[in-house]
Amino acid sequence: MVKAMDALLQAGGKIKNVAQWCRDNGVDPRTFYRHKARIEAEGQWRERSRRPRRSPAGSPLDLQAWIVKLRKDLRPDNGADFIRDELVRIHAQTNPPWRVPSRSTINRVLARHELVEKNPRKRPRSSWRRFSFARPRDCYQIDATLYRLATGERVAIFEVLDDCSRMLVACRAALAETADAAIAAITWAVKDYGAPALVLSDNGTAFTSRLIHANAGPSRFAQALHRWGIRLIHSSPYHPQTCGKVERHHQTLKKWLASQPHQPTTLRQLQRLLHTYQAYYNTRRPHSALRRATPEQAWTTAPSHGGPQSLPVQTDATVHRLRVSATGTISIGRARIGVGTAHTGHTITAIRDGQHITVYDPNGHPLGHATLTGRRSYLPMTPAA
Repeated sequence: MVKAMDALLQAGGKIKNVAQWCRDNGVDPRTFYRHKARIEAEGQWRERSRRPRRSPAGSPLDLQAWIVKLRKDLRPDNGADFIRDELVRIHAQTNPPWRVPSRSTINRVLARHELVEKNPRKRPRSSWRRFSFARPRDCYQIDATLYRLATGERVAIFEVLDDCSRMLVACRAALAETADAAIAAITWAVKDYGAPALVLSDNGTAFTSRLIHANAGPSRFAQALHRWGIRLIHSSPYHPQTCGKVERHHQTLKKWLASQPHQPTTLRQLQRLLHTYQAYYNTRRPHSALRRATPEQAWTTAPSHGGPQSLPVQTDATVHRLRVSATGTISIGRARIGVGTAHTGHTITAIRDGQHITVYDPNGHPLGHATLTGRRSYLPMTPAA
């Protein structure tokens, strides 16, 4: 109705009884006369900015200029955390009048300059419950991602990431995502950083033979791990969040490779780049999950390290090796969980994360899960998808 009023006033329409017109159209008379005065003064009604003329608590212009400049200069690692790290260094060297802003302030400045990609459907970081093993070498995550060389040839990159410290313990290029390439990657990791207690992988054919044949025995990758005394576990099918750390690392690696001046044309050139990246990621790149420490700092300052001789230690979860009873159940605390009589006599692994229990068979494949409740002593297991 206000737009219709503006159009009427701009057209020079006459209103004999303003008060009656305002009552009939639901417009405040003060609004009517304010718009009328502006139209008479300016010729038409224009929406004015609601931004305050002064912002005493706003970010200084020179600080905003630094943030915008660092957004460009720090590529590919140019997020708010990395910008803040660099602002801390600049502030220590130059002692400017502004204070180092918070992460949220930096993001607001970037948004104001349209330097943030808006994704309202993206789940906020605060809604995630972070899970990690307590010690380095308790668990390595392994996964492969595809990469296209300058020639157009598609190759695979295997990444092995320590779950606790985020140390990139191996980063190997291969012609394809095969069991031989996976074994070579984990061999390099064990050679350089030692054997972990667990290795977590997805259900790709490089890591498991279960999807090729239902009754297939341990895969070649699992057999290689067994020789070191390492236990292999797999993520739930169609649930990449289980291997979330190494899955997320694919993005970081590919952004870094894309920022290099020359795209590799051969597998050997790619491997040289991966060696450079591994050193950079481990020793120079601060990690938000490590309170801005580098993976190497988290690895070397840890009080102790895990390995095949001891079960992993968690502060937010516990690992249980349990024998299935004759009735097809296992016991965790006061609760009995039914896993099925088909597993009677087998030793299975159960990981308890709060009240959530995930059960794995002797070959590391997920059997299912259950949620503990205080009201029931017996809980049926929900089979894995």
